[in-house]
Amino acid sequence: MRIIVPPDRTARLAQILADSDAVTNVAVVPGAAREPDGDLVFCDVVREGASGVIDRLGDLDIQRDGAIMLEHVDIALSASVDRAERLVPGLGVDAVVWQEIEHNTGEESTLSGAFLTFMIVATVVAAIGVLRDLPILIVGAMAAGPDYGPLAGLCVGLVRRRPRLARRALVALVAGFSAAAAVTVLATWLLDAIGVVDRSMLLAPRPLTSFIWQPDALSWVVGVLAGIAGMLSLTSAKSTTLVGVLISVTTIPAAGNAAVALAYGVPDEAAGSALQLVINLAAIVLAGVATLLVQRLVWRRGHRGADEH
Repeated sequence: MRIIVPPDRTARLAQILADSDAVTNVAVVPGAAREPDGDLVFCDVVREGASGVIDRLGDLDIQRDGAIMLEHVDIALSASVDRAERLVPGLGVDAVVWQEIEHNTGEESTLSGAFLTFMIVATVVAAIGVLRDLPILIVGAMAAGPDYGPLAGLCVGLVRRRPRLARRALVALVAGFSAAAAVTVLATWLLDAIGVVDRSMLLAPRPLTSFIWQPDALSWVVGVLAGIAGMLSLTSAKSTTLVGVLISVTTIPAAGNAAVALAYGVPDEAAGSALQLVINLAAIVLAGVATLLVQRLVWRRGHRGADEH
């Protein structure tokens, strides 16, 4: 943790850090900061205690008059760090740094040009995949789709009571899927006009991808499991796990299939794909919110126990 603190609050900051079992290797460099002016403080904080430490620093209004920066340390060869890990309850891999999660999901929930481009490209790829009945294209579309970022942001916004974050995530989801579906309809018409695809491809038997527009009870099961795994991958910073989550749900493929069905006037398939999309989105959000609530409950109990100790 790297902190720029106004000089009149350095002593209180140093005391907060000294009183925390999660903090070690504290270094204070008086007058080193120039923009903003202040003292520069370095310290190491074990992950399982980081959120509590940041909460305590909030009383000093350092975010307003200074800065708090967090950096991941891959390797720390230090007896004091080992001691801090033993003193603080829990494991670092299970710890949730709430401020980090809010920041990361806030960035991923922004309706940007890159987000819209990824949504459109992934949905068009998925549309081609369902027309050609090629699962490999469906998997590629799932992996390329950026929709899990706003979904996670919505979950965090609801649990942490951050209405701006939840609203921004919801806007990104609605706008992203709407734009992607609209462009996919236009792309389908264009490809049909030049003879690359045709309506018969949609109406032909597609045993490998028909599940996309035929949701069942397992759609809920997969969505819930994906929501749990996805949220755990974010809170524990396991990005490799998140890739597996992205290719296990059919949000992007369902949007692509719905757009193609609309383009060719096949209402039953469009409705089935839309239902598949709604089921997956709802299951992911419900499971993600539940996972965060459980993690918050566990964290509060551990934090309370550490304070009492």
